[in-house]
Amino acid sequence: MTVVMTVALSLIALTAWAAEQSADELAKAAQNPIANMISLPFQNNTNFNVGPENKTQNILNIQPVIPIKLGPNWNLITRTIMPIISQPAFGPGQDTQFGLGDTLFSAFLSPAKPGEFIWGVGPIVQLPTHTDDRLGSTEWGLGPTAVGLRIDGQWLYGALVNNVWSLGGNDQKKYNNFLVQPFVNYNFGKTGTYLVSAPIATANWRTGDWVVPIGGGVGQIFKIFGKQPVNATVQAYYNVINPDDIGPEWSTRFQLQFLFPK
Repeated sequence: MTVVMTVALSLIALTAWAAEQSADELAKAAQNPIANMISLPFQNNTNFNVGPENKTQNILNIQPVIPIKLGPNWNLITRTIMPIISQPAFGPGQDTQFGLGDTLFSAFLSPAKPGEFIWGVGPIVQLPTHTDDRLGSTEWGLGPTAVGLRIDGQWLYGALVNNVWSLGGNDQKKYNNFLVQPFVNYNFGKTGTYLVSAPIATANWRTGDWVVPIGGGVGQIFKIFGKQPVNATVQAYYNVINPDDIGPEWSTRFQLQFLFPK
């Protein structure tokens, strides 16, 4: 049997299994960053009033999540974020730049049978995969990442955190970036509908600049082609703290996440 046939049969089996799962179960699994489930999210972030020219920036994050079983007690949950960026002009005579940004790869070691508190820890690596100097850094980065969450009835809440330091480079190229994403979801049972708030706050420790948003939105689990489950969310955020002349002031987030439960 060829590799292509094996992968195709595996995806067919996963899709058939997913058809039997309730919308509520799928919603909670989709909201868990370290669920033992293959997923393929396409997350589009549109940021408004960016830079001194008050232009619009768009970032499409392609972020596959793939769990790897490490024996009966542990899982390794890999999460890759590949951003496709439309970067606006930051000054007169500068054009919009479109291309691939730097890739972030995380690997969370997590218990295969967690208790009431679900957690994962591991490294995060930044790879200089950008196609233009305006879309990323030339330096590799490395740091720790962790996530913790709890499912309490129809509520799911927790936080993801990481910090990435550049490896080498001169003072102009070095970076020290922090990210924290608290998330709170309320699920409306078997309908697969839920409310979500998952703001992403960031800090540049070298400059002292913070971006702190507030907001949220709504999500829905549905199936296409009769069996394939998809998680869709629409959210909006206002940045109560953002660097002067850089922004953005506010942003929207739209995500389609294809789910392949085991």
